[in-house]
Amino acid sequence: MRRVEPGPGQESVWDYPRPPRAEAVRRRAVVTHAGTVVADSDDLVRVLETSHPPTWYLPRTAFTDGVLHPAQRRTVCEWKGTARYVDIVVPGAVPLTDVGWWYPEDDVSTVYPELADRVALYPAPFDEITLDGERVEPQPGGFYGGWITADVVGPFKGAPGTWGW
Repeated sequence: MRRVEPGPGQESVWDYPRPPRAEAVRRRAVVTHAGTVVADSDDLVRVLETSHPPTWYLPRTAFTDGVLHPAQRRTVCEWKGTARYVDIVVPGAVPLTDVGWWYPEDDVSTVYPELADRVALYPAPFDEITLDGERVEPQPGGFYGGWITADVVGPFKGAPGTWGW
């Protein structure tokens, strides 16, 4: 693994902290599925963790009414607690299952209060997710939900051979 040195206006994910840091930012995310905008917001929280591109959390209110559906899946984060998953359902389209997650307020209220009532999304299943107009690339692998944009450099955890980083 060789760290990529950031250029002007870029951040290296190797400078991000562990444990992760959550920070509110004013950038605009637009999420599209089946030709429909399912979420649009400039009220975002990004979570920064060593070796990961940022994970972006949108307020529930940013989602079109009725598209968020509870899913059965649960996972546990050592820092944030138990994640509960959501499906995205657009009428007339194939539902996207387990494509987003959120943390119940009781789990995040003391350590990450910024994440209360917010949903993070895996970008790969969507038609498109943009951040300030730039198309987001998914973090390698299927486990992590980071969003790769031109302003972050890696290498990024998630690709084959990176599990032990």
